[in-house]
Amino acid sequence: MKYSKISLPLVFSFICMLGMCVPVVSVAQTRIDSSRYYYDAIINPEKPENLPAGLNFYLKKKQAHLLKKDTLSAISDLRLLAIGEFKIGDYYESENYMVEALHLINAMQPDVALLESKVGLYNQLGRIYRASKNPAAAIKAFNDALAISQKTKDSITILNNKANVYKDELDFDNAKEIYALIYMKSLETQDSLQIGMVLNNLGYVQSKLNSPDALKNLISARNINDMIKEMGGQHASNSHLAEYYLDRNDTAQARAYGNKALELARTINSSSLTLDALSFLMRLDENPITKEYKRLADSISNAKQLAENKNAYLKYNVAEEQKKTQASQLEQAVESRKRITYQFLALFIFLLLISSYFFYRYRYRKAKIEEVYKTETRIAKKVHDEVANDIYKVMTSLENNPKIDTGILDEIEKIYSKTRDISRENSVIELNEDYGQQLNDLLLGYKNEQVTVVTRNLLKMNWEEVSEINKTTIYRVLQELMTNMRKHSMASTVALIFAREGSKIQIKYRDNGIGCDLFKKNGLQNTETRITSINGTISFASRKDDGFNATIIL
Repeated sequence: MKYSKISLPLVFSFICMLGMCVPVVSVAQTRIDSSRYYYDAIINPEKPENLPAGLNFYLKKKQAHLLKKDTLSAISDLRLLAIGEFKIGDYYESENYMVEALHLINAMQPDVALLESKVGLYNQLGRIYRASKNPAAAIKAFNDALAISQKTKDSITILNNKANVYKDELDFDNAKEIYALIYMKSLETQDSLQIGMVLNNLGYVQSKLNSPDALKNLISARNINDMIKEMGGQHASNSHLAEYYLDRNDTAQARAYGNKALELARTINSSSLTLDALSFLMRLDENPITKEYKRLADSISNAKQLAENKNAYLKYNVAEEQKKTQASQLEQAVESRKRITYQFLALFIFLLLISSYFFYRYRYRKAKIEEVYKTETRIAKKVHDEVANDIYKVMTSLENNPKIDTGILDEIEKIYSKTRDISRENSVIELNEDYGQQLNDLLLGYKNEQVTVVTRNLLKMNWEEVSEINKTTIYRVLQELMTNMRKHSMASTVALIFAREGSKIQIKYRDNGIGCDLFKKNGLQNTETRITSINGTISFASRKDDGFNATIIL
C-alpha cells in the first residue's frame, strides 16, 4: 500500500484552526451560561451569596452598556439591580435604581419595548414604597403602571400589588374585591405562578374577614407554589398560613408555618423577609419582656421608616414637573410670540385697510376735483365759444345801428366783459415746469396803475414737492381772490406772503380795500370748497374800511 505524503505545514494549519474554534464556542457558551446564572441569582436566589454576586455582575453590566450607549440594556440591568436590592431589604438603593432607569427611558424615543419596561419599573417602585411603608406613593406608582399597561398578565400583577397595599392598610374589603377580580382573570391566563400569588392573597384577606373559603384557598396557593418551586411564593404562603392559625389561637401550627417561612427567607437571602419571619415568631413568644421589646422595636422601626423615607421618586416627579413647567413656559412663550405675530399682522392689515381707505378716498377726491375742473373748463369754453361770441356779434351789429341807445350798448359790453372774464378764469390751466414763475405772472397780471401787487418768497418755494392737484387748486383760489379784489375791494395795495411750516404751505393774502361783510362772503364760498377738497383750510378776516385778509394752509 502506498501512502500519500501530507504536507507538515498543512497539518499544522489544520490543528491551529481547530484550536481557534474550540475556545470561541467555549467562551460564547460561558457568557450565555454566566448571564443566565446571574439572572437566576437575582430572580430566584438559591444561596445567600447569590444576590450579592448578581448585584455586582449587573452593576458592571450597566456601566458597560452605558459606555456603549446601549440604553435599553442598561434599563434592564437597572431593573434587576432594583429587584436584587429590594430582596436584600435596601429599599432606598432599590428606589434609586428605579428612578435612574425612568430617567433613561424618558430621554429616549417612546416605543412598545420602552412602554413595557416602564410598566415594570412603576410596578417595582410600588413594591418598594409598600415595603417602606409609604402607601400613598405605592398606590400612585401602581396606578401609573396600570395606566400604560397593555397586557392582561401585567395588569393582573399590578392589581395584585395594589390590593396588597389595601391589605397592609387593613382595608380588607377593597383588597378582597380586587383579588377576587384578578383571580378570575388569572384563571384565563393559565399562569400557575400568577394563580398561586393571587389565590394566596385572596385567602389571606378572606381569613381576616372570617370567610369559610380562606383556609382552602391558602392551602391551594401553597400547593401551587410548592409544585412550581417558586421560593418567594412559598415564603408568602407559609407566612399567610402562620398568620391564619395565629388569628385562631393555634400557636403550634402558627409556629410551624412561621419557622418554614423563616427557613425560606434565609434560603432566598432576603433580609427583609427574614426580619418579617423573625418578627412573626417573636409574636408567639409568651415572655412579656420579649413582647414589649417587639412592640417597641416595631414602633421605632415604623417611625424611623416614615421619618427617613428618602423618596427618590418624589425627586424624580419634581424634576419631571420642572421639565413640564419649563415645557409649558416654552409653549407659553411660543404662544405669546404667535399672539404678538398675529396681533402685528392684524395691526398691519388694519393699517393697510386704513391706508387703502385714505388712498382710495384721496384718489376719489382727486378724481372728483379733476372732474369739477374739467366741468368748469368745459363750461368756460362754452361761455367763450357760444355766449361771448354771440354777444359780441349782437353788440357789433347794434353799433352800426344809429337808433340804438349808447347806454344799452354799454350794458351789453359789460355783459360781454363778464362772460369773457368767466371764460378766462375757468379756462384750462397748463401748468409749467416753473410753477412759481407761472403763479407770479398770474398775480402780477392784476397789477395796474391803480393797484400795486407785492409777493414775498413766492419764487423761493420748492413747488416740485407739491402735487399737481394742489398746484391747480392754489392757482384757482388765488385767481378768485385777486378777481374778487379787483371787482369789489377798491384796494390800492395787495400783499401775498408765501411760507413753509414743516410739511405745510401757508399763504397769507392782505389788501387795503374797503373790506366786506363776512356773513355774505361775497362769493368766496367757492374758494373754501376748493381748499377743503384737498384737506386744506382757508380763513377770512375783514372789517369795513379796514381791508381784507385771507390765510390758506395746506
